[in-house]
Order: sequence, then C-alpha cells, then structure tokens
Amino acid sequence: MTKSNSSASDALLEKFDLDEAKLASRIKDAAMQSGHYPYDEKLSRKTYEKELRLLQIELVKVQAWANDSGARLVLVFEGRDAAGKGGSINAIRAYMNPRSVKIAALPKPTERESGQWYFQRYIQHLPTEGETVLFDRSWYNRAGVEPVMGFCTPEQHQTFLQEAPKFEQMLVDEGIHLFKFWLNIGREMQMKRFHDRRHDPLKQWKLSPMDIASLDKWGDYTNKRNLMLKTTHTITTPWTIVRSNDKRRARLNTIRHVLSNLDYDGKDKDAIGKIDPLILGQGPEFLRLHEAMDFDD
Repeated sequence: MTKSNSSASDALLEKFDLDEAKLASRIKDAAMQSGHYPYDEKLSRKTYEKELRLLQIELVKVQAWANDSGARLVLVFEGRDAAGKGGSINAIRAYMNPRSVKIAALPKPTERESGQWYFQRYIQHLPTEGETVLFDRSWYNRAGVEPVMGFCTPEQHQTFLQEAPKFEQMLVDEGIHLFKFWLNIGREMQMKRFHDRRHDPLKQWKLSPMDIASLDKWGDYTNKRNLMLKTTHTITTPWTIVRSNDKRRARLNTIRHVLSNLDYDGKDKDAIGKIDPLILGQGPEFLRLHEAMDFDD
C-alpha cells in the first residue's frame, strides 16, 4: 500500500469501535462499495435463492459423476477474516452427500506437526477417488496469516512461496481437479462483518482474538496477499479472485466457475448461467484492473 492509502486506512480504524453497539454510519454506508466494489446493493434474496437452487442441482450431478468416474476435486478457499469462506463452502456442500464431500478446516499445528514438512499435515486430507475436499483455509496460511502475525520466519515464508507451485503442480499432474479461490472484500465491509459478529449472539463464536489482532494489519495482509498472488498464480494452478462484498453474488459466481470447468454427465449450461466478469476473474491482474489496489512489483 502507498503511504497515503495507509494513512487513510489508519484514520478509518481510529473511528471504528468494535464494542460500540451501533456501527458508525460512515463505515456502514461505505461497506458495500468498499474496495471499489461494482454494486451498491446486494443481489435480491429471491433471485439468489432461485439461481442457487439450479446451481446446487448441478453440484449434485457433479458428485454423482465424481463417484462414478473416480474424479477427485480440491477446492481451496482463502481470503481475509470475514471474507465469506465458510458461507461459500456451505452453499456448495448443502445438498451433497457428506460422505464424499468433506471440509478440511485445520486448527493450529500440533507440536509434532510443527516439526514436519510444512505440507505434510494437509496431504492426509486430500481426496481419494470420488471425493471432493473443501479447504476452509489451507496451506496458504503460510503466505498470509503466519508471516503477518509472526508465526513463521521470513525464510520459511520465502521457501513456501517457492514450493507451493511445485506442490500444486504435483496435485494437478496426479489428476486432481484443483480450484483456488481468493475471496476479496473491502476494509469497511470487513469492519461491518466483525461488528455484526461481535453483537450477534449466534455469530460471536466466529470472532476470534486473531481477527481482532488483524484489524490494524490491513496493509500488511494486503502486501502479503499481493506477493502470494504474484508468485503462486500459474497457468495450470491459477488463483480465481471473487469479489465478495455481496456474499450472494460471490457464492453464485464461485459455483458457476467450478461447474463451468468440469465435464460431468448431464451438464446443463443454461442452468449454470454466465459468470459476472465484474465479480470473478483470474489472478493479480483482475485486482489491478477492478480494484485499483497497489501492487509492489
């Protein structure tokens, strides 16, 4: 981030009180269009639910196809805290048999795992024939959370950025269908969602001390995100960016992307519909084009 953007970000944080019962109007009013988001309102619930049902029917077909063909799918969901990773995963998995569609949301490493090859604990969660695994955060913890919060050394971070493309290429060469999603939100939207979690008794469990600690590290996370995208976005293992201020549009376009890139039995292209190019795109260039973020080359 530039110094001017960093100063503006700091000033915004000073006006944010997570414990205040009422969210500051300046943050609330700016949330939806923060991060240069292209829409000023959510997609209507009626439209969302209608389109989601059609897409979920297609996902059920995908599961049947995977079971019959032995296809293996890995969907990696990354993004800042409160970007909507869990909600996207739940929308995908809602009507699929959990016996062969699994969620991997790993806690912090044990002492034993900390002494292993970094990717080792993730390998055991990879799918067997006919399975789909959805990673709610993944090995990319070492590209964002760990270096920002000081949980790894600069050398470990650099080694990861060099090894991750090689590791993922091995998965693709093995025949695994790999999808990597970065769910991108604006700062005011993150603040709004944090505030919602703090004051909703049904969502309070979602707000962790780590979330709160990240509030003043927006710029650090941005820089690490940019470096991650620059070094681990490849032709065969690309990052798909999903602009997620509106969770409904984000979920629909995420599912459309998966369905559009699989050749499964009974595929209904009309039901899948078209991806919104303002919401979903590929790699760091998509953010440069649509979000006007600062990338350090």
